[in-house]
Amino acid sequence: MNNLFLLEQLQNMENPKRENRQRVANKILENKSLFKDLISLSFQIDDKTSIKAAWILEWICTHHHLNWIIPHLEEFTTKISTVKFDSAIRPCSKICEHLATAYYSKNENDIKKHLTLNHIDRIIETGFDWLITPQKIAVRAYTMNTLYFFGLEKDWIHPELKHLINTKIIHESKGCKARGRHILKLIEKHQKSAL
Repeated sequence: MNNLFLLEQLQNMENPKRENRQRVANKILENKSLFKDLISLSFQIDDKTSIKAAWILEWICTHHHLNWIIPHLEEFTTKISTVKFDSAIRPCSKICEHLATAYYSKNENDIKKHLTLNHIDRIIETGFDWLITPQKIAVRAYTMNTLYFFGLEKDWIHPELKHLINTKIIHESKGCKARGRHILKLIEKHQKSAL
């Protein structure tokens, strides 16, 4: 099995239905060496197959093995800012949220050990870019969560995030408003507990 096999599997995927994503994910789960190819295909940003690759990447990270991304954190965090198809940005933003959640989990885990400050800084920078450019609701929601978590240690993030929510996001869709209000409450609660 190789890159061509994976490419064929992705191209034969008709849509992102659960069963289709799981079917292709199963091929990778059976042969972990394909995961590296999946990462590479996810960032071939001029090829629409990258969208399907990103769907599967997110599916595996969400439902199976987030830790599989650890050896690829450098590539993932360096290249997420280059993704341009909406349907590929959404899964990338969800993976960022998973990484932030795992990093701040009370349980000891491998993400905490391997996610470096450089990786985090790149996720933060891309996250703010996603919030100030036109993006889908899901991207905004995942990104606000991600930035909230990283703002627990980096003092400058919460004021910037709060400002963006109050001046921009609060004027967008109902879903964005609701998530924005939720994040504002979390920031406020965190600020009070820090006093």
